[in-house]
Amino acid sequence: MTSNWTALAFNQAPDAPNEIHGDKVAREFGFKGGLVLGAAIGAYITHPAVESWGKDFLSSGRAHVKIVSPLYDGEAFAVETTDLSPTRYRASLFRPDRTVSATAEVHLAEPEALAPPPALRGDPIGDKDTAAVAATPENMAVLKEKGCHASRFRWRDGHSLASYLKVSAEMPPLLRVGAYGNGFANMSFILGCSNVVLARAVHMNPWVLLETTSQNYAPIALDTRLIAELEVLEFYNKKGHEFVDARVNLFNADSGLCHCSIDKRAIYQLRGM
Repeated sequence: MTSNWTALAFNQAPDAPNEIHGDKVAREFGFKGGLVLGAAIGAYITHPAVESWGKDFLSSGRAHVKIVSPLYDGEAFAVETTDLSPTRYRASLFRPDRTVSATAEVHLAEPEALAPPPALRGDPIGDKDTAAVAATPENMAVLKEKGCHASRFRWRDGHSLASYLKVSAEMPPLLRVGAYGNGFANMSFILGCSNVVLARAVHMNPWVLLETTSQNYAPIALDTRLIAELEVLEFYNKKGHEFVDARVNLFNADSGLCHCSIDKRAIYQLRGM
């Protein structure tokens, strides 16, 4: 496995509904500009896993990623790996001044040690008329007790998260969409789906992703239709911020196969809002 990987950060969604990714709102909260998506950071820090383990990572890879400081568009970052073995590594993502932006523990699960994938519950599917509730502890309590709407997605060419780098040719061939790639979904798209289904349930603007634990079960081929089911696990206040822990399971809409299960932690209401 390569112990070092460098690239330029790419803000895929400067005009996202979550305005923390745009310069104006991010600066109002003390950042120097719009934040690169946490989902993209997850893709950056697992990039060595895809390069080294290929399709095995998309089939049984697990990654625990903690985002500890922002990353900005165009910044030159470095992913450095330690504690290397044939099936695992630790990694840190450094910004140009050597500030740590994220850390991760990444490994492949042995087939016999891989827990059975989650089963599709059949939650009702939300649509364009399904309004998100306000981001309050009271509404989080209702969602935790009564459940959430699921969301539909499709992995396709031209998706805004089709590349986690400005130059898609710099991604592993396994993840490139087009004539020179295999077209499997990248972790930015997968984690991005988990972000969107949460944002469709709760109107959060701005909000910040802090942590994900993702378990892959099967690669997502091009033009796959998907269903994401959401569960609110916990919510709490810490130092004036409102936090939510949630679980999102991403299923094949045609077969019911689980492609990935993601546990996530986010600040859904920033201090002072």
